[in-house]
Amino acid sequence: MSIKTPITVAYGDGIGPEIMQATLDILTAAHANIAPELIEVGEKIYREGYTSGIPDAAWDTLKRTKILLKGPITTPQGGGYKSLNVTLRKTLSLFANVRPCLTFTPYIKSHCANIDLVVVRENEEDCYAGIEHRQTEEVFQCLKLLSRPGCERIIQYAFEYARKFNRHKVSCLSKDNIMKMTDGLFHHVFNEIAEDYPDIQHEHLIVDIGTALVASNPERFDVIVTLNLYGDIISDVAAQIAGSVGLAGAANIGNQMAMFEAIHGSAPDIAGKDIANPSGLLNAAIQMLIHINQPDTAAIIENAWLTTLEDGIHTGDIYSAEHSQQKVGTRAFALAVIERLGRTPAHFKPANYQSGAYTKIECYGSRPKPRSQKTLVGVDIFIDNPKDIDGETLAASLSQLSEKLTLIIITSRGLKIWPDSTIEAPYLRHCCCRFQSTNDLSKLKPVSHHDIIQLLNAFETLGHDVIKTENLYTFDGQLGFSLAQGQ
Repeated sequence: MSIKTPITVAYGDGIGPEIMQATLDILTAAHANIAPELIEVGEKIYREGYTSGIPDAAWDTLKRTKILLKGPITTPQGGGYKSLNVTLRKTLSLFANVRPCLTFTPYIKSHCANIDLVVVRENEEDCYAGIEHRQTEEVFQCLKLLSRPGCERIIQYAFEYARKFNRHKVSCLSKDNIMKMTDGLFHHVFNEIAEDYPDIQHEHLIVDIGTALVASNPERFDVIVTLNLYGDIISDVAAQIAGSVGLAGAANIGNQMAMFEAIHGSAPDIAGKDIANPSGLLNAAIQMLIHINQPDTAAIIENAWLTTLEDGIHTGDIYSAEHSQQKVGTRAFALAVIERLGRTPAHFKPANYQSGAYTKIECYGSRPKPRSQKTLVGVDIFIDNPKDIDGETLAASLSQLSEKLTLIIITSRGLKIWPDSTIEAPYLRHCCCRFQSTNDLSKLKPVSHHDIIQLLNAFETLGHDVIKTENLYTFDGQLGFSLAQGQ
């Protein structure tokens, strides 16, 4: 008998224990070759003082098994509690979130009959880095951070996934018409990597029209690769259009570790009532079995699940008078799947996963690139301006503070308020004062950190509350900063 693959199991909160038990019962009945090790995470652990929702001992189990099958988690209301999902994804370096979205018509109502797409979402960077600040009484900040290795890694993963799962096209969604540097980097790297996969079609769409097309014409997509925030939204849109968020499972993949979960929440309002649909977590477990190279068992379970849907055995969330034969609860649904193990669906295409075909995809984002010549040429100094000092007055007091740095522009939330502001009543409470070595962007000269420190000391002397600074650099002579609106 082969050695069982150890996996870590977290039952979670709300409906988590019910759907996890149903899923594990099905895995056991299908003779999945796994050895579950239980950990406790979530609301109870938060209440015990672990602000991340996971105890120290659980990390040791995760590092040993490298696989986590997790039920949904409830994060307590109030401040100070970090998202467990984000903590797990970042701590375990689970850089790829993979969400297949399919329709199961006519047995489950859908807005479109032919959806079969996969959203590959970057999982560690973007706005979900969780770096936020309150800078003034009225202004809050969230930092959007992207790295070239992070972009390379997730985009390469999307193309490798497409190749291994016989997908024909990868669509990149970003907003680089507005965020030209961050989203522009993602688009640029996508074009670079696409050249390495001539057998796979590729396209880029602006994320707003791309999301609209997911909602209106989802059948045009195959694999979608996108950034963290966009991917979170798009994957839920796709799942809902396909029929139900409750049916979708997700894989969170890293080079060393992986986590599998349903995409829905913990639904505490129906917890303990034996009515929750375990399908989302079961589909996540099927992805897990493929990942640990047990594709035959994955196919047996998926085919039994599809046959259950065809036979009209449905939980209340997907029940319809037209296509359902029997409304069942969580445990009865699991038993129905177990009874159909070994059967294949008649209407749906049977699952057929080949052993060894889905070897682990490792992507490190290490495409060679020569280092740029980085030159410090200025600084943005952000101030809290509660007295609403106007642009002209601010400029008059700041224009002679440094011999090396010249005040170029003053903006508020990216909009120019000096010089030559055409805004009759601009918002003045949050101001950015941009200093450069010269006003001519083609002739920028190096400055030193000492020059900037002297400038900041002058701000302190004037009594201005400096809330943030951002150094301005060129890279091989190219601007490493965006121009202000109106500059």
